[in-house]
Amino acid sequence: MEVLESILNLWRSLVPVSPVGMQGYALLTLRVGLGVLFVIHGYPKLNHLKTWSNALKMPLWLCFLSASSMFLGGFCLIAGFLTPFVCLALLCSMVFALVLEIIQGLPFVAIDPYLIPEGEYEGADGKGEPPSQEKAFVFILMLIILLVFGAGGFAVDAWILSM
Repeated sequence: MEVLESILNLWRSLVPVSPVGMQGYALLTLRVGLGVLFVIHGYPKLNHLKTWSNALKMPLWLCFLSASSMFLGGFCLIAGFLTPFVCLALLCSMVFALVLEIIQGLPFVAIDPYLIPEGEYEGADGKGEPPSQEKAFVFILMLIILLVFGAGGFAVDAWILSM
């Protein structure tokens, strides 16, 4: 029982006060929206792990850690469960993605698809937005917000920590 109490005390020290009201609803919206996005991004990576690993030229185990943290972490964010730990894991994955994109020389923001000359960039489904650093950067910003402000009052974390 002392071990559990020590873990909860550590967790409480990492999590700020859980706001309710408008701030709580804003954090709920951010957390759930971000969680859904991570589930959507993680699922195909898990289903096509070897293809994704080969495309990135990264070890399979590293891609598995990243994809599973996105998929499972997304569900945790939706529920607001273990939010600071999930945010840290996802933050590592997104910082790594951003570093890879910087090394590849991708632009920070992709040119808008309607401004791309005909035939210059065609995605798998036709004309689309070329790759850039923008998505990883925005994910990093949202994860930092959740780390600093917490999951909010409408989260499993708030319920557990109020015990």
